Amino acid sequence: MTELQHRIILHAYVTEKSMDEMERQNKLEFVVDRRAHRAEVKTAIEQTYQCKVAKITIKIVRNGKIATVKFAPGFSAEDIGGRAGVF
Repeated sequence: MTELQHRIILHAYVTEKSMDEMERQNKLEFVVDRRAHRAEVKTAIEQTYQCKVAKITIKIVRNGKIATVKFAPGFSAEDIGGRAGVF
């Protein structure tokens, strides 16, 4: 499953807006594979970062897909962002 996780989650997506969402709404954004479905992204993030995901929103942009992940209460987006390489 590790190979699949690395193919689905490409890297963290960092902008001023995503940093604000991380602090205020407990959300992170990731660039994901274009062929990945919402359920696959959720499973990959939960297994990679050992957390619970409350909600995933996916938007398609010119360069691919961006998944906005809201974490369940008890899991900090700042801690997970540190493990994902945001800082």
